[in-house]
Amino acid sequence: MPMPMPMPMRIKNLRFKNGYKRFYDLTIDLGEQPKKIVALVGPNGCGKSSVLDGLLFLNNVHGQIGNKNLKDHNYHSLSAQPGFSHGNIEVNFAEGTFQEVRESRRQTGLENTIFSFRSPYRYNSTLKVTQSQATTEIRLNNYGATTTADIDDKMEQNYRRINVLFNRFLKDNPSAATYDSAKAQIIGELNASLRSCLELEIVSIGDIEDGKGTFFFKKDDHPAEFEFDVLSSGEKEVVDILVDLYLRRDSYADSVFLIDEPELHINTSIQRRLLVEINRLIPDNCQLWITTHSIGFLRALQDEVNDDCQIINFPHGTQWASTAQRLVPMKKSIRDWSLIFKTALDDLSGLVSPRTIVYCEGRDQPGYGGSERGFDAKVLNNIFGSKYGTTLFVSSGGNTELDQRSEIAIAILTKVFSDVEILVLKDRDVSSGRANTENDRQVYLDTHPQNFRILKRWEIENYLFDKEVLQSYCMAKGLAFDEEAYDAFIGDIDNQNVKDEVIRIKNFCGITASINPEQFKISLSSYLEAEMSAFKELEACIFSRA
Repeated sequence: MPMPMPMPMRIKNLRFKNGYKRFYDLTIDLGEQPKKIVALVGPNGCGKSSVLDGLLFLNNVHGQIGNKNLKDHNYHSLSAQPGFSHGNIEVNFAEGTFQEVRESRRQTGLENTIFSFRSPYRYNSTLKVTQSQATTEIRLNNYGATTTADIDDKMEQNYRRINVLFNRFLKDNPSAATYDSAKAQIIGELNASLRSCLELEIVSIGDIEDGKGTFFFKKDDHPAEFEFDVLSSGEKEVVDILVDLYLRRDSYADSVFLIDEPELHINTSIQRRLLVEINRLIPDNCQLWITTHSIGFLRALQDEVNDDCQIINFPHGTQWASTAQRLVPMKKSIRDWSLIFKTALDDLSGLVSPRTIVYCEGRDQPGYGGSERGFDAKVLNNIFGSKYGTTLFVSSGGNTELDQRSEIAIAILTKVFSDVEILVLKDRDVSSGRANTENDRQVYLDTHPQNFRILKRWEIENYLFDKEVLQSYCMAKGLAFDEEAYDAFIGDIDNQNVKDEVIRIKNFCGITASINPEQFKISLSSYLEAEMSAFKELEACIFSRA
């Protein structure tokens, strides 16, 4: 009988209460299926690093990470309250609480490998080892930064560790081992990562006894080998991070990696490749928490590692120090990504561009800050935001304006962004309220350009008021859905005019309080889910022209 697969090391939720650092009371909830990568995104000063500090604060009470001095209540308490304790930090993993996970590891001596941490302050301007000395086992996790405010100077220790591995391989394989075979065995995969990020590789680990204890590198466009000290600050940072992750693969095979702002000194294109390599080096059974507001990392999160990540956005202007806040992963729609870039990178938010723009009927004048005011666009962005994260629905007025403005958009935008697709979506009541059958709809599609779309059902409300959607909404809200009354009134959900029947629908859902009709319908859009027939039909209308 095959052995069961080990449960991935994943934080599910955490809470900082009673004034931890800048938070009055913060909960981050990743849900029942947390992803491998958790990215904390937001502007400087929003509290991203404080989250990592909270995890370290809890761990360091039991077994200290790093060798820097522990901070007291002046660092960890919002009000510098004496006696502020780790009891104000709650962390729950897929396997149980922090205390339960730590206790289960104690039997194998890996109790201090729950977290692996890198601070943003890495000081390794030189690497010149002249004397051999013992290094502690990496599983003890007792070298480097202890908090996000500490300098993380692990490079020399990690160089010594690679040297030990190299010499041990030569000693254990005296008959077959050569310098090149040892290099291939010990740092072959590390070199693959370095080449992916920097087009750089280690050709020698030097000779400590000869006073040349350092890494030597080569580049395709450089005529000679050169040592670590010659690298730029950005190159040193990449080497530092990748070497550390490479050495931790075995002892930290089911750990949570915490990396605070790994993008410092690194240009955008390398940032993007670095995150891909970090993800590759960290075992799949682990989890990675990073804090970032880097264009390169955001691009990698948006594209290469999109399926493996959850984004926690720290919105600008939130009253973190005075109100309780609960953060959940964003949906990763084009609007959410735009918000991320706007809050994290200010005027660089325009770098996020949709690949598909769908013009639909509705209020064409934007709201404050360019926000969407059209009802149909709000609903459709909500429905398809997660599955179609690079599609943006925009309102462009009534039926006539829609045709005119979409033509202008095609003429202008496609010249600037050659890969942008522009679609036009209309309700089925294009005949100004007159009867319009499925056959009429097909004739309309046959006689209009290929980028035109038309709903199968009469209007968007015919999808929002679908029985399956209402049942899901009522179940989530703890309401009793009156299916019998619904069936008696809704005889034909495809063709019946239900747009103005919000009060009836509200009553079918057992809602007794007054509601805002538009907000109610927008709320329903969150319950039109991918497995529902209404979703699949609407999806086919828009994206497949069915």
